[in-house]
Amino acid sequence: MKQPLIIITGAAGMIGSCTVRYLNDQGVKDLLLVDDLKQGEKWKNLLGKQFVDLISKHRLFEWLQVNEDKVSAIIHLGASSDTTESNADYLLENNYRYTVRLAEWAVMHDKRFIYASSAATYGDGSLGFTDDEEQISHLRPLNMYGFSKQLADLWMKRENVLHRVVGLKYFNVFGPNEYHKGRMASMVLKMCEKADVEGKIQLFKSNHPQYGDGDQCRDFIYVKDAVRMTCSFLDSKYRKVGGLFNIGQGKVTTWNQLAGALFKALGKEPNIEYIDMPADLSRQYQNYTCADMRKFNTLFSSDLPSPRSIDEAVREYVQEYLMRNSRW
Repeated sequence: MKQPLIIITGAAGMIGSCTVRYLNDQGVKDLLLVDDLKQGEKWKNLLGKQFVDLISKHRLFEWLQVNEDKVSAIIHLGASSDTTESNADYLLENNYRYTVRLAEWAVMHDKRFIYASSAATYGDGSLGFTDDEEQISHLRPLNMYGFSKQLADLWMKRENVLHRVVGLKYFNVFGPNEYHKGRMASMVLKMCEKADVEGKIQLFKSNHPQYGDGDQCRDFIYVKDAVRMTCSFLDSKYRKVGGLFNIGQGKVTTWNQLAGALFKALGKEPNIEYIDMPADLSRQYQNYTCADMRKFNTLFSSDLPSPRSIDEAVREYVQEYLMRNSRW
């Protein structure tokens, strides 16, 4: 290991494995991947990737004790991403306390630390979607997943280390390498097979008078754009930048528009059926999300291209990945 390593946790997940691929394409191969593969097929996301080693998250702190000088940065993407997870103790340990321990190590040893927060911290959006560190204590997430992410953000602020770390509030990320996610996979993946086989898809009816059926809004961002934005904080030009940053398009797309882009990618006429929203989901449903991207764009607008449009991203995802059952 002649070059300092970048550690990527959650490395076999969608965003994690795409981050590995992106860095590989930039010529970066000195990577230590951290994940627990268990018995699923998540490991397939790492096929063709180049890295130094792959270890369990349970071994990471033991490894760090004897390899401090080999680390240049940590991109911490590992967490439970199930927004319906009801085991609060599990989320506290896995999403909050593990993040805090890694942050403490990184700050103590002066290593770059980039971690995944979430747009779920914004709750119902009534307080806006602005990545202002001064406002995070006022946010009210709708579920325990969002709260576990907010607790990490609050710890960074309370310990006065936000300026030394980067917390990324990912909005609705979709794209290659999410086959393993089951019910937490994007609607593009879920809708694609149904639309291709049955010629129709199902969307939830609205649970709010302000929105028509299928007109609930989301800020969707293609995973390739999300990882490029993530890795921009590794650039030497921005290594001293810290704080919370939204990762989204800064534009809204309705479910109807997303479905339209999907049918267009499949070369089919739109055919949408609206169904009742499950009661447990309705209680914590976000009808509108839209990232305020002013802080990120002010910093990076001259160095990074704009995210792909929804039509372009859905077309590529469907035609080059889902219809070929391939990964990036």
